Amino acid sequence: MEESPRLFGTSGIRGEMGTLITSELALNVGKALATYLGGKGNVVIGHDPRTSSEMLESALSAGLLEVGCNVLQMGMVPTPLVGYAAFKLNASAGVMVTASHNPSTDNGIKLWNTDGMAYSYEQERKIETIIHNKSYLKKEWHYLGKIQQVKDITQTYIEDILKRVNIKPGLKVVVDCGSGAAAHLSPLILRKAGCDVLSLNSQVDGFFPGRKVEPNEANLQDLMKTVQITGADLGIAHDGDADRMVAVDEKGNMADFDKLLALISRNIGGKIITTVDASLCIDACVKPLGGEVIRTKVGDVHVAQAIVENSAAFGGEPSGTWLHPDFCMCPDGILSALRVAEIVSQEGALSELLSSIPEYPTMREKLPCPNEDKKRIMKKVEDELEAYFTEVQNVNNIDGIRISFEDDSWVLVRPSGTEPYIRITLEGKTKEMAQDIYRISSEFIKKEMK
Repeated sequence: MEESPRLFGTSGIRGEMGTLITSELALNVGKALATYLGGKGNVVIGHDPRTSSEMLESALSAGLLEVGCNVLQMGMVPTPLVGYAAFKLNASAGVMVTASHNPSTDNGIKLWNTDGMAYSYEQERKIETIIHNKSYLKKEWHYLGKIQQVKDITQTYIEDILKRVNIKPGLKVVVDCGSGAAAHLSPLILRKAGCDVLSLNSQVDGFFPGRKVEPNEANLQDLMKTVQITGADLGIAHDGDADRMVAVDEKGNMADFDKLLALISRNIGGKIITTVDASLCIDACVKPLGGEVIRTKVGDVHVAQAIVENSAAFGGEPSGTWLHPDFCMCPDGILSALRVAEIVSQEGALSELLSSIPEYPTMREKLPCPNEDKKRIMKKVEDELEAYFTEVQNVNNIDGIRISFEDDSWVLVRPSGTEPYIRITLEGKTKEMAQDIYRISSEFIKKEMK
């Protein structure tokens, strides 16, 4: 039988409206999900404010209802609330309509399990196979699903999330939600937690008029300036669906992703899950306190799976996507913001806290590589690159090839999942070590491309 084509990427289905993402696709995903669930059960659905989101939610709902599942409509909510609702309401699944940090022209669909964890690769493949084969269950008219509105769960989420932190009153926070799904909720929760909040781009708008939706340094200039001008203690930014969080220190500087992850990891302690591209500064913060750092594939679903498998206390990616297993297995940018605010309120200025985190020379580069050559070149990297180095401590091949050295320097060679590139990410204990690692790695790959 012909293998079904891939629809899901590293974080759900995502793409441009009218090309990959259509109402027909959403209808089929709804029917396939309901078929996968056996044509029964409740499915929670939420959406971000994009102009196409309500259309896609309607199509998804129609597909679910046609195959017998009930739909619990949450309306416009951040992604973490969908994962939380799936868990708290004991739903069979959750669906979030969002393209996260992609531009307003895009949209997407992400699926969640009843425990609030994103669907695994294996589950996604089953959905894709059902769609490809059109092997949908069929229900007679008297077995169709029903729609129910669920609004009260938002208040439950607010009450529950506030129990997780203890923020000293009066912390001055500027929060920029980029007109995304958390525009009403994140500032409200920070205020209820005792913060003095100034909000930017807090009007919900699917065109994202205030800034581009991805929370990077180029798009957060207004937030950085506002923190500095107002004398705020902290700046917080979210992406379009608030599964991510970015912090700005009291000087108006955007916090380094790896250092921020190291700071929260040091604060939580124990077993920490992160990805193969995360900095060794996390190990430097966690290990002296008796903790352990375990690395897994890039992607929040892989982090979530590793948290469960290792009974870890916390997990996160350097992108600002953090998972808090004491609350829910869905990435939650709002809880992440609260936990950073808690640390700052109790331990002092964020800039000083981050300056206490070790920093190592880092290099990130992407080398052009046709998609059809990636597999061949990565096989060469796996078989031969290690021999070009001395003092190799171990080789990790769970997601690309990560070579670690005896002085804790490391290099990761990994093919891009979305672009025609092979990425090189590395850290050296010294600048010279970093440059040597990059030279050897890049020359090897370029040689194999000829």
